[in-house]
Amino acid sequence: MSECTHDCGNCSENCESRDPKSFLEELNQYSKVNKVIGVVSGKGGVGKSLVTALMAAAMNRTGKRTAILDADVTGPSIPKLFGIKDKAQGSELGILPGETEKGTKIISVNMLLENDDDPVVWRGPVIAGVVKQFWTDVLWDDIDYMFVDMPPGTGDVPLTVFQSLPVDGIIVVASPQELVEMIVGKAVKMAEMMNIPVLGIVENMAYFECPDCGKKHYIFGESHIDELASKFGIDTVSKIPIEPALAAACDAGKIEDYKNEYLAEIIEKINKL
Repeated sequence: MSECTHDCGNCSENCESRDPKSFLEELNQYSKVNKVIGVVSGKGGVGKSLVTALMAAAMNRTGKRTAILDADVTGPSIPKLFGIKDKAQGSELGILPGETEKGTKIISVNMLLENDDDPVVWRGPVIAGVVKQFWTDVLWDDIDYMFVDMPPGTGDVPLTVFQSLPVDGIIVVASPQELVEMIVGKAVKMAEMMNIPVLGIVENMAYFECPDCGKKHYIFGESHIDELASKFGIDTVSKIPIEPALAAACDAGKIEDYKNEYLAEIIEKINKL
């Protein structure tokens, strides 16, 4: 080990003197965020944005002041789920986030682009910089719970969020498939490396319940999420079925109107933070 210069920003050594919060970015001076919850997945297409939206809407219904920071810069979908079409506005104090019908504050790159279908063709450092600005430059006011919708995997943006924001815990989202153990394992181990607790795991598209007979059909195979959660020491598991009404609410931008108890246990755990 070389002699310590006390410049942690340019040092890769994991020494005892390193301040674990040395990379945290300061929140906008006019904002206050009490708790930050990251929503992660080891791969794309498992319903991470859906879970983020459902949790924010559920917490909002309990009277909490909620917000969503959409860190999935190249694949933003949060505004669509809430039916937000207006662009973000700015003032001399910072960027003003959008607001849903029920009052959840939202910022997403789609709210900054001229057209929703314009691609974001940026390199990793630029994307990471935008995510930091969503934290430092946006006027969040007074927020009880902020949910951060992260891109899939364990690359630049998740690392930036874990290092730059005071994340209090993460929710891992998965779907039934043979590779789920490996995919969930990557997300859980990254959280462990960053000393961030895993609050729970959500299995999306877990089953389809027949509306006539009530029988559950496991379209993508039998669920093993409970055994997997036990293996990784995760004590809270939620399952979201394949639900046509939920899909319709997402397509219509009415996710706040869809009420369910699928995430009740995880919501209860977050409330205890």
